[in-house]
Amino acid sequence: MLNIIQITLKGIFRDRVFQGIIVLAVLFLFVPPAASLSMRQVTELSITLSLSLISFILLLLSVFLGATSIWRDMERRYTFSVLSLPLSRSSYLLGRFFGLALFLILTSAVLGAVSLLVIKVASGMYPPARPVVWSYLLLTLLFITLKYVLLVAVAMLLSTVSTSFFLPVFGTICTFLASGITQQVYEFVHSPASAQTVSPFLKAVASVVYYLLPNLAGFDLKVNAIYSVAPNLQGLAMTVGYFAGYTAILLGSAALLFNRREMK
Repeated sequence: MLNIIQITLKGIFRDRVFQGIIVLAVLFLFVPPAASLSMRQVTELSITLSLSLISFILLLLSVFLGATSIWRDMERRYTFSVLSLPLSRSSYLLGRFFGLALFLILTSAVLGAVSLLVIKVASGMYPPARPVVWSYLLLTLLFITLKYVLLVAVAMLLSTVSTSFFLPVFGTICTFLASGITQQVYEFVHSPASAQTVSPFLKAVASVVYYLLPNLAGFDLKVNAIYSVAPNLQGLAMTVGYFAGYTAILLGSAALLFNRREMK
């Protein structure tokens, strides 16, 4: 598995993905000028823009790397030669996942360091009303990374049942979009205000979808970082446990399906 992780990282760097990320990091230079357009909340806007840019880059990486990794290996017949070695399919799949997860962590660390520098410059030019709590920013970056690592696991699961890249790519994108609003939908259909308008059948369907799809809203700590609001430690612990449990379920299901998949 360690060899698969190393090969995955080498393949990503060989495809010059990291160089493309460095080029995108140039966009952070435009954050302070753009944030200065806000006369009252320059630092808050710079934090918002920096975290949004990091989230967007990690989303692209998690969707396209996670969704195409297995499919590309099978198209190139690389999977067949690797699996002919004394290596289980589960180890191969997990090696791919951990390699992609490590690359996301590395990318988040580099972009996070750049964003912290940019936010420091912006806060020095226009001191905010509330001091920036840097530990909250680091915590927000950590949970953003965990969110997209979980999304990689979703993409890997879809890759094990698909023969093309369309289902993993668009399925992962749809899962990401739906997972951001499942909490709000669940709370609405079970609220007293919807008692007369939502049927019990729709409530049951909403509950099933709510528990099946990953709840990514719990990983969003941008408000805490922007306005220096202390996060709930108990809620953070529950989110970490949710991440570990849900990711384990996704990877276990992916390994089970991949072991039963017929290779042609």
